[in-house]
Amino acid sequence: MSHQIRIAVLDMYNGEPNQGMRCIIDIINRFNQIVTFQIFDVRGKCEFPKIEKFDIYISTGGPGNPLEGDGNWDLKYYDFIDQLTDWNKEQKIKKHVLFICHSFQMACKHFGLAEITKRRETSFGVMKVHKTADGQIDPLYEGLSDPFYAVDSRDYQVVQPKLSMFAKKGAKIISLEKIRDHVQYERAIMAVRFSEYFVGTQFHPEADPLSFIANMKNKERREKIIDMKGKQKFRDMLEDLLDEDKIYKTNETIIPNFLRIAINDLMKHRKALSN
Repeated sequence: MSHQIRIAVLDMYNGEPNQGMRCIIDIINRFNQIVTFQIFDVRGKCEFPKIEKFDIYISTGGPGNPLEGDGNWDLKYYDFIDQLTDWNKEQKIKKHVLFICHSFQMACKHFGLAEITKRRETSFGVMKVHKTADGQIDPLYEGLSDPFYAVDSRDYQVVQPKLSMFAKKGAKIISLEKIRDHVQYERAIMAVRFSEYFVGTQFHPEADPLSFIANMKNKERREKIIDMKGKQKFRDMLEDLLDEDKIYKTNETIIPNFLRIAINDLMKHRKALSN
């Protein structure tokens, strides 16, 4: 039995230039002594991995409305999630999946856990994320303070959780959007533990300061943020980027935790089956 652990990266960026893929590959490469990875262009080429050939799946963020597809790749994507779910019900060695942003929104919709709505305005920047009681004990967040800081970039949001569906599926909300006392908007769900093996975040746990600064080189985007937040908040955001306890910490914690948990679980079960 091969000891190499294989990761499939489901690229949901639809060919749009992005920093997310670079960041994800950078984190995977920290584990390069025990893992290999392959990228699948889900939206552009309708590529999907063979389930039996990969152990861990990272499904990325991406542009556009998470409720819309072309009637081909999106249906195949939902079917793929169902196949992974069935695999985990039937097999001893489980598949671990991380859903990020666009993928997370699609997964929440697919599992019937919440509503997906368009935000009044784009959320973009360094945000405070608050752990729930379940989040306080979730291994994904081990080593992170509460609240912690994350890069957020979205036009849509996961809101109005259907708690009866959460209970039925054994899913848990593990973090929420920052508390905004001065406005009467519902706090978006920022992360869900779908099952022991599936977890997802609405924010970008892969983001590093370089990725954010690269985004800021786009003049139109930069001016939009300054218009939205004001110059002082924009400067504060840039300061947050360089704080080792903020974005650096999240980048160094969440996906590495996910990978460590998955790798340890896979190795434990492989060892048990080989004895």
